[in-house]
Parts: sequence; structure tokens; C-alpha cells
Amino acid sequence: MSFSLGRLFKITVFGESHGFGVGVVVDGCPAGLRLSESDVQVELERRRPKDSITSTSRREVDKVRILSGVFNGSTTGAPICMLIPNEDVRSDYYELIKNIPRPGHADYVARIKYGGYNDYRGGGIFSGRITAAIVAAGAVALKLLRHVGVKVLAHTVNIGGVEVEGLDTNDIDKLEKAVEESPVGCADPKKSEEMLRVITEVALRGDSVGGIAEVLIYNVPPGIGEPLFDTLEGDLAKAFFAVPGVKGVEFGVGFKAASMLGSQYNDQFVVVGGRVVTLTNNCGGVQGGISNGMPIVCRVVFRPPSSIKIPQRSVDLSRLEEVEVRLNGRFDPCILPRALPVLKSVAAIVLVDHLIISQVIPRVLR
Repeated sequence: MSFSLGRLFKITVFGESHGFGVGVVVDGCPAGLRLSESDVQVELERRRPKDSITSTSRREVDKVRILSGVFNGSTTGAPICMLIPNEDVRSDYYELIKNIPRPGHADYVARIKYGGYNDYRGGGIFSGRITAAIVAAGAVALKLLRHVGVKVLAHTVNIGGVEVEGLDTNDIDKLEKAVEESPVGCADPKKSEEMLRVITEVALRGDSVGGIAEVLIYNVPPGIGEPLFDTLEGDLAKAFFAVPGVKGVEFGVGFKAASMLGSQYNDQFVVVGGRVVTLTNNCGGVQGGISNGMPIVCRVVFRPPSSIKIPQRSVDLSRLEEVEVRLNGRFDPCILPRALPVLKSVAAIVLVDHLIISQVIPRVLR
């Protein structure tokens, strides 16, 4: 079992969906970073449900408490422990279906893996609720990235087949503003409306829908990454796959590269303003597992949320008999809107770890 991520900048998440709360221990954060609970709260607010149509009706306050690692408003270099209590918990329904694994969820495999001792309420550690702890850790990482001028943005590019094309990603401030204003985190206003309509229609049918998010990382210096097995894109992909609902990750043009010629795919080098850059960015800012100084571009695929209100087949494991299950709970019809701050946090955590390894971020901030 492993609930930790990172080497020098390491996070360990804890808690369950319907337990006392969720939290995280951040080990290896440099000393001297100005940090307050309000810094973390800002990021947690971005993860909270925006409305009852696109998101779950579970309404957690997500009030974070920093228990250690900060003194006189600055990090001390000691582990930072943060706790987010669970308050809007309703567990009765899960007692009724504890022996009936929900299709698409990790209920069955968790029961096998942990011999039935796992917390089955709301999915336990496998619930999207644990991402609140990841976002709390991400808030620390994002503050560290600002010290070295690195910026991370996540936005929605596809929901249910409604896809954004030809979006200008060069002006990150304008892009970020448009993403913040969209209820689904899409920078294209017209596509945003279409995506919202798709989610609404699907939710009214008791169903769910998937999509694709794009993560953009700017100003990463060249030379970051540890081949062969701790590459930058490898670590990013591994971390993205830890986010519930993720089923695919690609960098640059990704799978489209299979249909390209070498003369089309290769990013040719030129000098602009005294810097070596590439004319294109088909590799997504990473070559040989190492950053090349261009923006890092990756896309993350989310499956439709597993919890739907349409009747499905399952098995009562206590009797080993097939049954019909009708889920009755509070569900997200689409993960994308709330997943964006999680992806942003995950990317920031991995980047900080690599930047500390490469000594770009010092162990004591001045």
C-alpha cells in the first residue's frame, strides 16, 4: 500500500470519504515559505461544487487546519500536517449495499485486496473526497512554484464529445480568467455553454459523462527530469493516474504522433531572444524525459463517473447471487469541473519535487 508521492518533496494523504476527515502531510517543504491557512483555502474553494447540476449535492465546508510545520507565518522545514474535517456525511445508504459492489467503482477490488477490512462508506480512500487533501498539498507546491516563476493551468477541452479547438494558449492570464469564469472550466464561452447543456441533459437522465482536461505548465527551465525511470513526464503521468476517474494521459500531440511523419513531428530548434526554442511543440515540452524549456502540454482523460441512477447489474457477495442495484446518493454527473484544481495541484507537487532535486528550488528560501 502506498499513499505517498514524491522523493524530496513528499506528500502522504490520509483519511476516508465518510471518516473524521481527510488530510495530508507534506514532508520536505523548504523553510522560509510564507504560508497561511487562507493560502490553502483559496485552492480548496476552487475544488468545491459550483452548483447542484454539474456537481454533487454534498456540500463540505472544507475548512483546512494547519497542525504543524508553520511558525510565525512561515514554513519551518518540518513536516506540514493539514486536516480537513468531513461534516456533510450520510453513511446509512452504504450500510445497505456494503455487500453489493457498485459497477465501475473500486468496491469489489478493494474488498478483495484488503480482505473486507476496508472502509466501504462512500468508497473510503478510493473516493474523490481524498482529492481535497491533494489540493491542500498542491497549494503549498503552487506557492513554491511562484518563487521560480513557474505557472500551472488546467482547463477543460472536451466534455461528452464537445471539444475546444484552436484555442490561443499563449496569453496565460487571459486564459486563466476565462477558465475561472466558466462553470465547467472551459476557456471557450460557446463551447462552455454546450458542455453545460450536455452535463445537464445527462444528469436529468440519471447518467454521467466523461471528458478531457489539458494541463499547461509554463516557464519550466530546460534540464528537469531524471531518466530513465524517474522522468518528468513519467512522474507526471503516474501522479495524474492517482486521481480518481483518470484513464489516459498524453503529452504534446500524444497519440496523433502515430499518424505523423518524422519531418512533421520533429520540433526544430531556433534561437529567439538569445534563447534556444523550438518552432513547434509536438513533444509537449519534454524530450527524453527531460524538460526542454518549452511549455509542458499534457491531456488527461476522465471516464464518466461510476455513480449513476440508472439500474445496473451487480452481485450480492454475501450470497453470491446476481442482483439489480439502484444507487441512491449524491453524485457528480461529470468529474471535469472539480478535477481541474486537482490536476493543477498534482502537477505542481511533481514539479516542485523535481525542481528541488535539480536544486532550482533551494531548501531554505531567502
